[in-house]
Amino acid sequence: MSNKKKNQNRISPGEERLQIGISIYNKHPLFSKLYGTLHIYGKQNMGKETAAIVRSTGEIFLNKDALLSPNEWAYTIAHCKLHLAFGHFDAEKMPGYEKELSDGSTRWMVSCNKELWNIACDIYVSKFLYDVKFGTPTCANPISSFSGNLSDERKIYQYLIEHGSSEQNHIFGTASSMDMQGLESPLEYDSKKNQKNKYMINFAYALAYSVSDVISEAGGHETITKRTYTKSEKAAQWFINHYPLLGGLAAGFKIIEDYQLCIQEEISIAAIYVTEGIICVNPAAALSENELKFVLAHEFLHAGLCHHERCQGRDPYLWNIACDYVINGWLHDMYIVEMPERGLLYDENLKNISVETLYDQMIKDLKKYSKLDTFRGYGKGDVITKSNNHTFSKPSSTSLDEFYKNALQNGLEYHNQTGRGYIPAGLIEEIRALSMPPIPWDVALGIWFDYYFAPLEKHYTYARPSRRQGSTPTIPRPNYVRAEIPEHSRTFGVVIDTSGSMSAKLIGYALGAIASYAVAKEVPFARVIFCDADAYDAGYLSPEDIAGRVQVRGRGGTCLQPGIDLLQSAKDFPKDGPILIITDGYIEEHMSIQRDHAFLIPKGRRLPFLPKGKVFYFSETL
Repeated sequence: MSNKKKNQNRISPGEERLQIGISIYNKHPLFSKLYGTLHIYGKQNMGKETAAIVRSTGEIFLNKDALLSPNEWAYTIAHCKLHLAFGHFDAEKMPGYEKELSDGSTRWMVSCNKELWNIACDIYVSKFLYDVKFGTPTCANPISSFSGNLSDERKIYQYLIEHGSSEQNHIFGTASSMDMQGLESPLEYDSKKNQKNKYMINFAYALAYSVSDVISEAGGHETITKRTYTKSEKAAQWFINHYPLLGGLAAGFKIIEDYQLCIQEEISIAAIYVTEGIICVNPAAALSENELKFVLAHEFLHAGLCHHERCQGRDPYLWNIACDYVINGWLHDMYIVEMPERGLLYDENLKNISVETLYDQMIKDLKKYSKLDTFRGYGKGDVITKSNNHTFSKPSSTSLDEFYKNALQNGLEYHNQTGRGYIPAGLIEEIRALSMPPIPWDVALGIWFDYYFAPLEKHYTYARPSRRQGSTPTIPRPNYVRAEIPEHSRTFGVVIDTSGSMSAKLIGYALGAIASYAVAKEVPFARVIFCDADAYDAGYLSPEDIAGRVQVRGRGGTCLQPGIDLLQSAKDFPKDGPILIITDGYIEEHMSIQRDHAFLIPKGRRLPFLPKGKVFYFSETL
């Protein structure tokens, strides 16, 4: 064979990278199942800056001369196919398209900005690929540069309409301009003829049958799709295929049926090892298939709602009981499956109540709730954070807690889109609350101060003439000053626990927080009471004195009521003055406080009673 023919048969380095990228794509358990036809062209047909485009017909055109790595090619192909799978060409999906019924016909009016819709879809697809960690993005950091709502394409589109599209937003696509062709003629489907988007149906099928392998691999678990399922694994598979709210969580857990392990860990029916991503089911419990589904859904919600993290210093077993009551109430209302008879904590009177509120009610009746039968057994919680008798191999994922929250949040979004079944409002609120980052304690305390101490307004007065008008000394000019306030009218009381259990470090943090906010809110003085078994009145102190020059009195037992009484009866303390109580939580079980008040305690500690005022938890490691 001549050298000329050899050169003709040899593929270019760019095409070689493309073929490797296609091979990487075809090995993925989810994306390899997606519909879409690939066509390979060169730069003479597509230009130098365009890597790929996708048409509403399902055809995807790839530029073999594009300077992409194999992983970038796999990412690009998945990006284009996801446009089809997410229905981005559908008229019903696109904003600005409205149905007009006239003489029994359906007509679509075009008012959508096609370019912005293309960018919105590109951003949404980039977010999806970023979350599943597939391929290498063709831009450096595909989602961190976008500050809008990423929950769906329409919200992204609305953000772009309101704020405009910057040049930075064009990096999310796979073409120099628009990578979606055919938006001028969106796809329509006649429901009377049972017409549906085949790409979306195909995606739902591919997701249902591959998500188990994808998430199990990401979590460090062996895949179970190529072996015979146990009875419990079949029950978990039902959630993956039929119940999107819990499908992601179900795919991320390893289900174990080990009788010997259940004997060692004293597991009667089931328990969840939240830090290992494992649910252990006792095969001797002889549950029916529907009962198994209920038990697994129960354990999935323990993990997804991060009950192990929200315990926050409470009694773990009693907290577990409160969580069980709330979860079982939701599952009862959802009518998913049959409720088992054994180990079930359910009370019709405890519905529509948060776990935290229920726990506070339960501590008032410890005799009733101290030894109840959970799915693990009598007097034991089914949420296990650490195993004493068995060592599991931990998954390779960096944060199971983040996976639990994301899986449940994404499951809720998908559940709402498909409309599969009823979800109680309380459960929806808890899932959405997980996506909201907690307010830092110092910010929350600052909001409390804002409520009582509004900023002082300035005004002009001739009582203090301005000295800035030196050029016209004969003309009086008013000065711009803050309003004068009576002494001690803008103040608050502070009761500080100085008992032996309060470390100097904790007291230092507390005093520093008080001083900084007093200065920021222009509070000239605060009434400070040090209290252990008796009250020591330090009087009115300036923020500077509170911060660094106060000699702490006390260090005996713990009884804060004398300090509260001293403030409430003081004639020189305002009747509407709020009280901030700083303690480590080791105090008497009841306090009588008639004023507006709040508690500042270390994170992880709990008050031994249900407080009426706000409670702020500060970190001991600032």
